[in-house]
Amino acid sequence: MKKIKNLILLALAIIAIVGMLSACGQQAATASAPVMTVYMQMGGQEGDPSTLARTNGAKAAAAALNIKLVEQYSKWDSGTMIDQFKQAMAAKPDAIVIMGHPGEGAFAALVDQAESQGIIVTSGNNPLKNIQEKYMDKGFGYAGANLYGGGYVTGQAMVRAGLKAGDKALVYDIWHQEGRKDSPTGMKAALEKAGVVVDVLDVTQEVDTDVSKAIGILTAYLEKNKDCKAIGTQHGNITSNFMKVLTQAGKKPGEIITGGIDLSPATLDGIEKGYVSASFDQVLYLQGYFPVLQVWLTKMYKIPGLNIDTGVGTVTPQNLADLKPLIDKGIR
Repeated sequence: MKKIKNLILLALAIIAIVGMLSACGQQAATASAPVMTVYMQMGGQEGDPSTLARTNGAKAAAAALNIKLVEQYSKWDSGTMIDQFKQAMAAKPDAIVIMGHPGEGAFAALVDQAESQGIIVTSGNNPLKNIQEKYMDKGFGYAGANLYGGGYVTGQAMVRAGLKAGDKALVYDIWHQEGRKDSPTGMKAALEKAGVVVDVLDVTQEVDTDVSKAIGILTAYLEKNKDCKAIGTQHGNITSNFMKVLTQAGKKPGEIITGGIDLSPATLDGIEKGYVSASFDQVLYLQGYFPVLQVWLTKMYKIPGLNIDTGVGTVTPQNLADLKPLIDKGIR
């Protein structure tokens, strides 16, 4: 009975907190001027499969909280991300949302400088654990998947799709980047635990910027490695090209097991037609929404940085139907 009473009190407390934030958001939204200005790094190119849902989430949060949002797109280039941070800092906004791809060393001194100027900084998509620990009390949080865990879950899904001990698989991903390589490392670990022989290939910055170049690289790999049974990646734009790769290589649906990430329309099509076996769902919409909410909460209520894991599992042909309308709208 006491346990039930505690659960009821907890539920009432959550309802009260949500109601308070909703009321504050509505009040802010009716103000004549934005309550704060936020510069936010979105990642790739505006509207691309690995960026659209994140942008939509950020815009929704900004609209709800009456925030002026300035979007920054980098084509996933780490140097551009650093330049964008400097540009944002020069504009003296209330907050900056960064992506951690350039790494701790590249960002540490810049975040120190921004914090000394009273600018709230938080991160999404790729964590910066040491910087987060240093400035958590000032609002530096993380909204994104556990990179190693997400890769591991996807590798497990590939095994369930039909891989067995002794099969050969390729993990094609960004191995050269600090932090970011945790994703393919997790995938490789899951595959090797099942006895799969894993080959690795690095995604260069050139391919990261223009992912169409990955199609020729992967088709050439399959031609040279006819014993390859699977291809895995934690790169959303490469995942969205899996069906093109396999059709150009003359492969039938299911002949090559593939595991990827994100839920672009092209990835959805690949899952439906059997060319994509599983795709990790890191819920990009929340990776846009939560960082904007984070900096607003810090500015308004001194809320410290929150660590929010947005990864929820994989999407497969068996569980896709309910998500399709939301994917088509750029929300999931």
